[in-house]
Amino acid sequence: MSALLAGLVDDAGLFPPTALPPAGAVARHRRDRAAAHPMHTLRFLVPVGRLEEVRAELGPDDRLLLGLIADAAHPGDPGDRLRAALETVAADDRLETALVEVPLAVFGGDPATAVPAALAAGAAAGVPVFLEPAAPSGIGALLTAVAGAPGVGAKLRCGGVRAELFPTPAEVLHFIVSCARAGVPFKATAGLHHAVRHRDPETVFTHHGYLNLLLAAARAAAGPGAPAPVLDALRTESADTLTRELAALSGPAAAAARALFVSYGSCSTATPVSEARTLLGTA
Repeated sequence: MSALLAGLVDDAGLFPPTALPPAGAVARHRRDRAAAHPMHTLRFLVPVGRLEEVRAELGPDDRLLLGLIADAAHPGDPGDRLRAALETVAADDRLETALVEVPLAVFGGDPATAVPAALAAGAAAGVPVFLEPAAPSGIGALLTAVAGAPGVGAKLRCGGVRAELFPTPAEVLHFIVSCARAGVPFKATAGLHHAVRHRDPETVFTHHGYLNLLLAAARAAAGPGAPAPVLDALRTESADTLTRELAALSGPAAAAARALFVSYGSCSTATPVSEARTLLGTA
């Protein structure tokens, strides 16, 4: 189980609903780096438009491994902004780019034109680039556009601040199985606040769980031609079902699941760890 959970959680503290101010997000990340829990990637997710805010909070001894996210926060060419941010990071000894994430909507949305533009801007860093379609249903066109490109993954948005931002289990199924069939890894973001699929009593949004996605990835990696078991994994709200099957995965099956499902961004870095400890008995 430890191999299945290792390096699963990226730090998305700057993002809603937690939306910590840069000072608070950097302070929390320092504590997480010192603790170095194995579930944490110790990657700090930063939109390009907020990079300078984060840099302003750093001391000379800070070291941040960044997931740099292209955004449309400022006017001008998004590719130029991303390239400039990558150059800023490369020139700052306190920072290192681990990966780049690009919502294709920033580059116009149409994969046929947005994917080449996004890859041209992000490839200079020499790190993996994860591309997010405008909606999960756009994964097919995205995968067609990236066919054969090295170091490219997909990004799945699992929720947000409005109900319509939460994809259905069938939409998530299509995304995961498509990536498995294409041999393209994916990251996930937003909405994955807890381990198991559930309805939030305050917002009444139904959230996907990170254990649901792990089991779905394991089943898809084992046999992407049989989608029904993957859909069952995404739909279940039974912690017992999820933990029992995940605990029974062989080492190669767990490795295949994680090769497909790389990590996810969580605005809370404590909740995934505490829920894994409660449900799975991890340290």
